[in-house]
Amino acid sequence: MRRIETYVLLFNEMDRANLSDVGGKGANLGEMCKAGFPVPPGFCVTTAAYRHFIETSNEMDALLDSLNQLKPEQLDEIRLLGQRIRDHLLTVTLSEQIKSVIIDAWTKLGRDHAYAVRSSATAEDLPTASFAGQQETYLNVKGSDQLIEAVQKCWASLFTDRAIVYRANNGFDHRSVYLSVVVQRMVYPDVSGIMFTADPITGHRHTVSIDAGFGLGEALVSGIVTADLYKVRNNQIILKQIAKKEKGIFPISQGGTEIKALPPELQQKQALPDRMIMELAELGRRIEQHYGSEQDIEWCLEGDQIYIVQSRPITSLYPVPAADDDHYRVYYSFGHKQMMTDYIKPLGTSVLRTLVPFDKDSFREESRSLVEAGGRLFFDYSFPIYLKSVQRKLSESSMVDDDLLALKKVVLREEFQQRALKRGVKRHIFRAYKPLLGFFGKMVPRLLKIIYFEDPHRALERAYATFERDLARHQQAVFQRSGAERIKLIQEIAGRDLFLSTFDSLTYTLSGFIAWTIVDRKVKKWLGEELSASIHKSPPGNVTSEMGLMIGDLADAARNCPEVVAYLQRAEDNTFYEGLKKIEGGDAFKAELDQFMKKYGMRSPGEIDMTRVRWKEAPTMIVPSILSHMRSNAPNEHREKFKQGEQEANEAIQALLARIKATRGGSRKAKKLSRFISLFRNTVGIRELPKYIIIRYFDIFREAILDEAKILSEQGIIETKEDVFYLKLDELIALLNNRLKDDVKDLIYYRNMLEIRYRNLTPPRVITSDGEVFTAERSNEEAPPGALLGIPVSAGVAEGYVKVVLRLEEGKLNKGDILVAPYTDPGWTPLFYSAKALVTEIGGMMTHGSVVAREYGIPAVVGVENATKILKDGQYIRVDGTNGFVEILDGSPKS
Repeated sequence: MRRIETYVLLFNEMDRANLSDVGGKGANLGEMCKAGFPVPPGFCVTTAAYRHFIETSNEMDALLDSLNQLKPEQLDEIRLLGQRIRDHLLTVTLSEQIKSVIIDAWTKLGRDHAYAVRSSATAEDLPTASFAGQQETYLNVKGSDQLIEAVQKCWASLFTDRAIVYRANNGFDHRSVYLSVVVQRMVYPDVSGIMFTADPITGHRHTVSIDAGFGLGEALVSGIVTADLYKVRNNQIILKQIAKKEKGIFPISQGGTEIKALPPELQQKQALPDRMIMELAELGRRIEQHYGSEQDIEWCLEGDQIYIVQSRPITSLYPVPAADDDHYRVYYSFGHKQMMTDYIKPLGTSVLRTLVPFDKDSFREESRSLVEAGGRLFFDYSFPIYLKSVQRKLSESSMVDDDLLALKKVVLREEFQQRALKRGVKRHIFRAYKPLLGFFGKMVPRLLKIIYFEDPHRALERAYATFERDLARHQQAVFQRSGAERIKLIQEIAGRDLFLSTFDSLTYTLSGFIAWTIVDRKVKKWLGEELSASIHKSPPGNVTSEMGLMIGDLADAARNCPEVVAYLQRAEDNTFYEGLKKIEGGDAFKAELDQFMKKYGMRSPGEIDMTRVRWKEAPTMIVPSILSHMRSNAPNEHREKFKQGEQEANEAIQALLARIKATRGGSRKAKKLSRFISLFRNTVGIRELPKYIIIRYFDIFREAILDEAKILSEQGIIETKEDVFYLKLDELIALLNNRLKDDVKDLIYYRNMLEIRYRNLTPPRVITSDGEVFTAERSNEEAPPGALLGIPVSAGVAEGYVKVVLRLEEGKLNKGDILVAPYTDPGWTPLFYSAKALVTEIGGMMTHGSVVAREYGIPAVVGVENATKILKDGQYIRVDGTNGFVEILDGSPKS
């Protein structure tokens, strides 16, 4: 016979160690009760009671099996099955044994009181997930019959549609989540509300944000009333926003609640007096300190007594990068600059931090200036922008650049000026950035030689001259070693040699930017006009554009072979190459594909994350691009377009030089300008080469590390070889040196759980050490009302149908479609030949998508906030790449 204690626990008998017994909500209430916080008394009906309850059903096993087979997007099936499970659970008879222990606990607390009955799931209110609002709450419950009915309804509410979808989206097995029920004595508050110990809007960790209204707090949660808003920082009320509160939720005598209109004298009255605001904020800080994390707290005020009825972690805040001091720090998103804001596994972040050649004590270490938070990387920009000269440049800048706009907002704040480090800044910068200063010191004389003396037509040849030789040498060295020594060598190559391998390509790229700046300035001075966008088209030597051309070649190789096309539509990665050999035309297509993979197989979307699967490992990722190209382009059209772009660029250049010659001293001016234009044309394509070099090295690192991981998995030290992606390079070395073995599986599991949470977070462009998030704000007088604003990066205007692509492997464009994406990195280039225009949420004038769009001659607007959410497939829009806006011409998607 089961013990009574397994079915009911009083608040003072439990704490967070009882999570599996009473769920997140119950554990938090018990924890606060034991810690002495003012919590109304109550008890929990434990998960053991829930399990006993569903075990009495003969149908639940089969129903749960069916539920686990459904995907989150199968909303109709979820609705029907969820309703069936709820109806069934309400018909299951609750055992007398469980009934009696619930009523006994209720009797001890007082039969005459009313109670709040709430669900508490075992996966609820955790640091990595919040199931808040997924199950039901019943207020002002009176009498034993209402109590037992409310408990059973709470159990059934584990299978509401929203709860099922939430678990499915967050990777929780429906069998693994159990439900406890919290029974808590009702407080009849004058005022109640919600308190966040960090500002939920800005993320500021030292700001307490309080919502308050009259009556029960459910009025705020359900959204039937607009609450007062108070903010407290540094023991001061910094904001009071008094709302008109027309309604409230109040208990009724026979049980339950009702919505009532508030009397006029209360509707615009400050709900919570200043004294109680400060007392509540202090209480919130104490609760936060107890838990060690920012809290979302439900509270109420009865007379002069504040009660806490719930506290849970705030899981929506973006984590703040760790710092080793308390100076005001400013962090800029590395992912926004690299056009890849997705989660990066620990091995990926470790390699990238090792790659950064400054602010570290040895080549093998990870840079202190590139820090990780939330599975993304951020540059610590603090020390550079502590400099008054940098602050002045930022405040005076009028550039329409999201990075500069966001940073400008930070440095203009009084808080930054007060807390920024004042002394030792230059000394720190010199010490931390000395390797970088040396690198650019060597670059200056090389730049001068390129700009003024070298033959521009040899730029490509010189840029490609050395890196292949260096790459082959390093590859041989890596595969001659094994174990920990191999990983140490990878650290050395990443931290010392890889950056040096990009020296020539970076120097030529910078020389091209300088040449373009000179050309742009001279043309405006001599002719008073803007440069033709055609000058950007089809430059030579862009490794990423050439990749797009090869995708077109693959499409042409497939289009005359029906069996190959049919095979591509059904192919799977694990049998992709073998299957090609068995169909007519497959060998010829495979020969073309092998050439492509030899040069580009190490690339992929999000390729800066070394842990991402590569095209050569999953060739089906490029299939949608091949098929889209076939639909959107005639045979060899891509090559002809490229040649046409070259011709248009040459014609635009000749026309420009002719106009220059017609000015005073024109022959001399034209000769000078011709050199700079030639330098720009022959170096702008090299811009994509540094990243290509890095990705080639990553391919070596990835293969070598997976070799070691395969051995570790065969030995049973890790479950699969891909588990190694959850370790940093130093941790992998320790593991290969027979350290960390006992803890490695727990560490991998913990990081796997963090990934579930972090993947759903949106990284901020700029975040401070206070957790405050900054975004760019822009206006555009040229844009029509209602247009979406962005940054104009490729001139021209195009109209077409929206195609939102969140992942490259889902990118199926038709001719005339406008590509709308969160970002584009080089891995997305295959879609550009099928796109009529480009719209992205992230980007700048010199980011990958912008450069390639100009080369392809398609209009592009980047930095359009929430473009992939606002724009819908099939909408007809106008993209103005000259003025920087997107206009929705027809809000109804085409059928």
